[in-house]
Amino acid sequence: MTVVIRAFASRSRSVFAASTLIPNQRCTATFAGAAVVLLPLGVLLHLGAITPAHSGGGEAVKVSDAWVHAAEQVGGNVVLSMTIKNEADVADTLLRVRCPVANFSAKHTIDRGEGSPAMREIPSIPIAASSMTVLKPDAYHVMLLQTRQALAAGEVFNCSIVFQKAGTIETEVKVHGLP
Repeated sequence: MTVVIRAFASRSRSVFAASTLIPNQRCTATFAGAAVVLLPLGVLLHLGAITPAHSGGGEAVKVSDAWVHAAEQVGGNVVLSMTIKNEADVADTLLRVRCPVANFSAKHTIDRGEGSPAMREIPSIPIAASSMTVLKPDAYHVMLLQTRQALAAGEVFNCSIVFQKAGTIETEVKVHGLP
């Protein structure tokens, strides 16, 4: 367990914010005044001084069937498809994706306005409560940009999928044959 205490000043008083990091949980408490009393985490949770930053924990969101098409060219872009199941009673948001096979990633949606459909970059992908969201090329998806290596069918690599409430989930990504 890691406890981080930060102090900052407000107009009328000093405020101390304590963040406690526990695997798959992030807890935060704010204390006003000149002194901070450190209590065991269980006591703080019981008193309501620290509340979990997410409901249902990371285990409520599951990522499965992650895959990309093979790519022979280094430096190209590939679509990362996956299924996200949110079993929590609250919505979540996919914030970012980190994969060692690409320099960058971008979240996209398909804009079906007037004319032909166009891919549009978005800051995050909403994941509704008690639902399943499938990321695929013609809907919400993640682009892995500037691949660092060729991706051959049958290969496997891991990516970190970062959610606002569920935190970071590591997932295995399979490389499928060329389309």
